[in-house]
Amino acid sequence: QVQLVESGGGLVQAGGFLRLSCAFSGSIPSSAYMAWYRQTPGKQRDVVASITSGDRTMHVDSVKGRFTISRDNAKNTMYLQMDSLKPEDTAVYYCSVEAFGRYYWGKGTLVNVSS
Repeated sequence: QVQLVESGGGLVQAGGFLRLSCAFSGSIPSSAYMAWYRQTPGKQRDVVASITSGDRTMHVDSVKGRFTISRDNAKNTMYLQMDSLKPEDTAVYYCSVEAFGRYYWGKGTLVNVSS
């Protein structure tokens, strides 16, 4: 049974920072593809960053240099360090993992960046 639980969201001022955590349970391979997505009302859910085998990472242009995805398999946790936050970063952030040939999702954590 794969489960994902996000945490770490909250209200911050522009220019501030937050670190999101995604605790995962279940038999998830260390090489599994995992990613952070975000979604605002009226818009589709978009990928923010991803991480896979060998801790290879990818970040979308809008967050490059500001966000950093990482994973600690020993702690069964994936992270998203968010620095220099902007109001447009406001969204519900979701973690996702590909395991057993399918994708699993958490319920999300809200990040609200005030101007």
